[in-house]
Amino acid sequence: MTAETNAETTPDTGTAPGPATECPCRSGKSLAACCGPYLAGLPAPTAEALMRSRYSAFATGNIDYLHDTLLPSTRDDFNRAEVEAWATSSLWTGLEVRGTEAGQPGDAEGVVEFVARFTMNGKPQTHHETSRFAHQDGRWYYVDGRLGARPRSGPKVGRNDPCPCGSGKKYKKCHGVAA
Repeated sequence: MTAETNAETTPDTGTAPGPATECPCRSGKSLAACCGPYLAGLPAPTAEALMRSRYSAFATGNIDYLHDTLLPSTRDDFNRAEVEAWATSSLWTGLEVRGTEAGQPGDAEGVVEFVARFTMNGKPQTHHETSRFAHQDGRWYYVDGRLGARPRSGPKVGRNDPCPCGSGKKYKKCHGVAA
């Protein structure tokens, strides 16, 4: 299935982007100016660009791209039929990148936390993942992912601790009020 087909089959939803308008990854760019070149074979320059293009591959049904962008040593358990069924039976409605670590040109590894939104069997769904990427032989590859949010890297602030904003108030009376 192509992005064009996907957009044409869901004209009443207003959620599926068309190929001439917005890239499925929702970067605000057209498919041709965003993920299209990577889906056509050009190496993604960053881990985030690869992650976005993999989302676009799900949205456009480009199963070969999903296979080919897996780290070669992790491809043994790739189930083409399952991936194709998920990709083509879902309407991919949005992508939110929540954070990245490394994954830039010159880095060997990168991490991207994202939330992919889709509708399956008429029910809205989310897929929240923190993914690892590796740069090998001039290309970025998807290594693996962990469902859910990325673990906290800083110390946990207790309710009675001073607020980290520097106000001098207790956390519970400052920024903890909204938590």
